[in-house]
Amino acid sequence: MYQVYLGIGSNLGDRLEFLSHAVEEIAAISTIESISSIYETEPVGIENCDSFLNMVLSIRTQDDPPLLLARLKKIERKLGRRQRSHMETRTIDIDILMYRGLAYQDNTVRVPHVELETRRFVLEPLCEIAPTAVHPMLEKTIASLLRNCRDQHKVIRTEYQLNQSVLH
Repeated sequence: MYQVYLGIGSNLGDRLEFLSHAVEEIAAISTIESISSIYETEPVGIENCDSFLNMVLSIRTQDDPPLLLARLKKIERKLGRRQRSHMETRTIDIDILMYRGLAYQDNTVRVPHVELETRRFVLEPLCEIAPTAVHPMLEKTIASLLRNCRDQHKVIRTEYQLNQSVLH
C-alpha cells in the first residue's frame, strides 16, 4: 500500500463544486487520509485567467504511478477536463505530487512531480497536511522546501470547506 499526495485545482465554472466532485471520485478509488484547506491561488504560467482553488489530499492506494495516473485522468475527463495543452484554464486538474518514499519515472508519469519544490500553490497545502514528509530525491522535508521556495505568487487559505465524510 502506498501513501500518495495529490494536488487538485480548478479555475473554471463552480470551482468549489469541481473540487468536491473530484474528492468524491478519488474516494471511490482510494482511501483518503487527510484533506488540506482550500487555497485561492494566483495562476502560474497561464495568462489572462481567473484564480484557482487548490488543495492537497493524502491517500492510500495499491496503484502504482502509471495506473493511478490513468485513473485520475479518467476522473478529470468525467468532470469535463478537455486536454488541449498543459498550461490552460481547466475545470479540474489532478496531479500526483509525491509517493511517500518512492521516486518513479517512465514515459507517462514522473514522481515526485517535476515542479513540486518550485510551486507555492502546492507546497502550502501539502505542508499543512504533511510537513515532515520527505521529498525522495531532494531528501528535504516539505516544510523545508516551503521555507526555501522563491515562488512569490499569491496563495491565500480560504474558509471554503468540503464534506469530510469521504475521510476513512
